[in-house]
This record gives sequence, structure tokens and C-alpha cells, in this order.
Amino acid sequence: MNILLHPTYFPNISHFIGIANAQNVIFEVEDNYQKQTFRNRTTIYGANGKLILSIPVIYTQKNRQKFRDVKISNDANWQSQHLKSLQSAYRTSPFFEFYENELQPLFTQKKTFLLDFNFECLDVVFNCLQFDLNYSKTESYNKTADNKNDLRHLVNTSQKKEQQFSPYTQVFSNKFGFINNLSILDLLFNEGPNTLNYLQSQKLIV
Repeated sequence: MNILLHPTYFPNISHFIGIANAQNVIFEVEDNYQKQTFRNRTTIYGANGKLILSIPVIYTQKNRQKFRDVKISNDANWQSQHLKSLQSAYRTSPFFEFYENELQPLFTQKKTFLLDFNFECLDVVFNCLQFDLNYSKTESYNKTADNKNDLRHLVNTSQKKEQQFSPYTQVFSNKFGFINNLSILDLLFNEGPNTLNYLQSQKLIV
């Protein structure tokens, strides 16, 4: 299976199920930026339920702006806030301490472009999973995806009907139950080395 999808901020599990079960992965990098998508946000399981972590960006709607050209706004210390949220949510999870050092530089070094940062996050997750993925990037934007499964719709925060995946143990599941399709970090911190097996056992309806 060949898939085409967006490089989002710590992609949700549906993205990674597609990636883990694909023969070839192509990331869309030639599209225009759109607000209110997973391009600059991810969702985790906090003490009060689902928590959205958003990266502030410098963006204007007056002129169409390429995703690759969107800059991160570093006026507020968002990196420290995101790291603290992850620590608060997952410090008691089975594998947080195992991966914390690999993730730490992402939240301590200032970044300029959102797209570049998203790829850095992806590469760190691939390394944590010990998953050797040779992906490619689009060279032009095409509305249709020929000879590949188009998963670019997964970038949208609102889905008409979200696919349900097999439950796994989450830190606060005794309070709010299982929350489906969170960031790959939720699965990684809770399942550790079993993460890739889980992803490959799930089927994505495309």
C-alpha cells in the first residue's frame, strides 16, 4: 500500500497505523496552510480528559501561504508548556521515562518553521519505535492522488465518522475510559516496545 498524508505535530494513531502498514509513504509538503487542523496540534490524555496541545504560528489569511513557509511564533514559551503537560499526563505511564530524554531536545531548542519541526518530531518517534522508514515528499501539489491511498483528510480535526481502534491501557482510563485516536505519544508512553505491534495489528479504513 502506498499512502499520501500530511506531516502533522506528533501525528495521531490513525496516521501511524497508515504509516506502519504502508509499503511507501509520501508526505504532502506542497499544500497551502489551513488553520484548525492537526498541522500544528496534537491531542493527549490529561488528568481532566482529552487535552489539545497547539503550536502558535505566524500566519495570515490575506494571502495563501504554503505550509512549508509557516513560521512558529516563539513569543510565548509554548515548548515549556507542552513539555510540562506531557510530564503531568504521562509521568506515571510505564514507558515515559524510557523515552523522555529522546524527546527533550524538541522542547528545549527554538524552532523556526512548523513543517521542519513536524518532521523532526516524526524522526524522533521513528527512532523511539526503532522503525526504519524511508519516506519521500511531494514535489508539487495535486488534488488527486494517483496510484496511492490519499490519507490527507486525516489532517482535519473534525472527521465525519472517526474510526475506532482497539483499546489499550491508558493512564487515566479508570476515570474517563478509553479515548480513541490520540497522539502517537499516548500509545508510545503506554505501550512502549509493543507500539509497533499494536499499529501493525490495526486496519485503517481508507
